[in-house]
Amino acid sequence: MNKILILILFFFPFILKAEWSKFRGPTGEGIWDCSELPLKLDKPSRVWKKDIGGGYSGITVIDNKVLTMDRPSKMNKERVLCFDSKNGEIIWSHQYDSNYSGLSYDSGPRASVTIKDGKAFSFGSLGHIHCLDVSNGKVLWKHDSRESFGAKRPTWGFASSPAIWKNLIIYQIGGSSGGYVALDSNTGQRVWSSSDDPAGYAMPVFVKHAEEELMLAWTPENIRGMIPNTGEVLWSVPYKIKYGVSIALPIYYENIVLVCGYWHGSKAIQLGDDLRSAKLLWENEENIRGLMAQPIQKDGLVYLLDRTNGLCCFEIKTGKILWDDSKEHSITPSGRNPQATLVWARDGKHDNRALIFNANGELLSVTLSEKGFNIHSRAQITGKTWAHPAYSKGQIFARTDDEIVCWKLNP
Repeated sequence: MNKILILILFFFPFILKAEWSKFRGPTGEGIWDCSELPLKLDKPSRVWKKDIGGGYSGITVIDNKVLTMDRPSKMNKERVLCFDSKNGEIIWSHQYDSNYSGLSYDSGPRASVTIKDGKAFSFGSLGHIHCLDVSNGKVLWKHDSRESFGAKRPTWGFASSPAIWKNLIIYQIGGSSGGYVALDSNTGQRVWSSSDDPAGYAMPVFVKHAEEELMLAWTPENIRGMIPNTGEVLWSVPYKIKYGVSIALPIYYENIVLVCGYWHGSKAIQLGDDLRSAKLLWENEENIRGLMAQPIQKDGLVYLLDRTNGLCCFEIKTGKILWDDSKEHSITPSGRNPQATLVWARDGKHDNRALIFNANGELLSVTLSEKGFNIHSRAQITGKTWAHPAYSKGQIFARTDDEIVCWKLNP
C-alpha cells in the first residue's frame, strides 16, 4: 500500500501537467484521456462564454489557465490571452504591434501557445516570438524572427506552433540562416539553425527511431529527419507542394512516416534500421488528400478528412483505402476547404472512440473502425470555426473569430 501511495505522489505532478499544454494535446497526437466520459454528448452544458478577437490560434490549457491568441478589432495588433478556466475571466493579456497589411486570411494569429515549465511560448502571424510568464504574462524574452533570424513569412502567415524539445523551443521560420531555429527556452538565445527550406505550416514531431531521438520535419519542399539536439539533417525525401501548404503534422508508426498533403496527396516514407535510411514507400495523389485537418492513427489505420471524399480510412503500410464518406459528407460539410479536428477520446470503455469538432462548430462523438464509423451524438458548441479546441477535466474549450467558450461534457 505504501509503495502505491509513493507512486501516486511521484506521478501526481505529471498527471496534473498532462492537460492540453500544446497543440493537439500533451503528446501532440490528439489523444485525450477522459475516463467516464459518456458516449453520447448531445446535452453538454455551457460553463462560460467571453468575447475575443479574430484568429485561428488553437487553445491550450494548464493549471486552470486557458491560453490562445487573437487580433483585436482588425487592428494591427496581436494578443496572447490567458483566461481563468473556471469562469472565463481574463487573468492577463499581452499585446504588441503586428502589421497585417498584405496578409491573406487576415483574421488573426494561427499558431497555438505552447506551455512548459511555467512559460508560455507564442508565435505570431508576422513572426513575433514571445516567451511569457504563464502566471502573469510578463515578457521573459522575445524576438522579431524577421529581424533576429531573417525569417521569411509564408503566404498565409506563420502558423507552425512552437515545438518543445527538452530545453529547446523550435520554430519553423524559413529564415536566411535556416528554415528551423532552436532557441534556449530559458534565455531565448539561438542554439542552432538548420535546413534551407522555406517556412511551411506543420509543427515538427519528435519520435524515437533506431533507439535514437528523431525530429520529423515537413516543409513545402521536403520531408526530413533531423537530430533535435543539433538540427543535423539525416535524410530528406523531396516533396514540393503547391502554395507551400505543408500543414498536418507527420505521423509515425512502425518505422513509417506519413504526411498528408492537399494538392499532391499523401506520401509514406519507409525508414531503415539506421537513422540515415529513408525511401518512398507509397504515394496517393488522387484519393488521400488532407489539408488543415490532422489525421489520427491507431493500430496502423489512419482516419483522415479528405478534401473531396470526406472522412476516410486507409492502411498506413499500404495506402489501401478501406472506406470513405464521399456520398454523405456527414462529418463536416464538403467544400473548397473542408475542416474538422479529430481527437481520440480514451474513456476506458469504448475502443476507437473519437471526438470530432467540425467547421460548423458541432462536436461529434463517434467510433471509428476498419469497417466504418458510427455517430453517437452531435451538439452545437460554437459558430463556424477552423481553430483547434482543447480538452481538459471533462470540458471542451473552443473559439471562433468573436468568442471563446467552455462547455462541460461530463454529466
